[in-house]
Amino acid sequence: MSPLEALAADSGDGRSKPIISITDAALSKLIELRSDEPDADQLGLRLSIVSGPGEDFRYDLSFDDYLQAAFTDEVRTHEGDAGTFKVVIPADSVERLTDATLDYTDNQGLVIRNPNRPQAPDVEGLTSDDELSAQIETIVSAEVNPALAAHGGFVTYVGHDGEGTVFMTMGGGCHGCSMSKMTMLEGVQTMLTEQLPEVQRVKDLTDHSTGENPFYS
Repeated sequence: MSPLEALAADSGDGRSKPIISITDAALSKLIELRSDEPDADQLGLRLSIVSGPGEDFRYDLSFDDYLQAAFTDEVRTHEGDAGTFKVVIPADSVERLTDATLDYTDNQGLVIRNPNRPQAPDVEGLTSDDELSAQIETIVSAEVNPALAAHGGFVTYVGHDGEGTVFMTMGGGCHGCSMSKMTMLEGVQTMLTEQLPEVQRVKDLTDHSTGENPFYS
């Protein structure tokens, strides 16, 4: 099931670079759902990221009149065997949705596969731009996240307090999992403390009670 290439909106401005890809199955489902709406021919999918820095991505998907899109919105036309469909992405979500794929399966519903990572939260008093931070980020990139990737998860380095405590958030498949706290404290902390004597402990800033399945049905 090959992703459809996103085409530029009919604006004449030459914008042809895709933002997201939509599979044939997802496009067919969207057109089917849209057919039940009034003024269906004028409706496109408004897709945005509504989570804040440091939070796992949460998406808002809704039908909207693409002719009323704001000047700063990006509008793309997707074409396939099922027909033509417009996607509207607000400016503040474009970068975080670039190269994502919208898919559909009977078991999962609509699902967004996004290769991008949430922005780290800004926590006052933490240091994130010194030599220790660079060493931590290297270990996170080369060892920690590859290990968590098997479980669909990842961690984001936020900063350290200069007294041995490293602050991180966890996202992806690990977020909201009952084992995620243990994984963070035991696995990630062990990797860092064994290699960096300056690190004594890891504090998880993630609110695991808000973890949600990223699939939309």
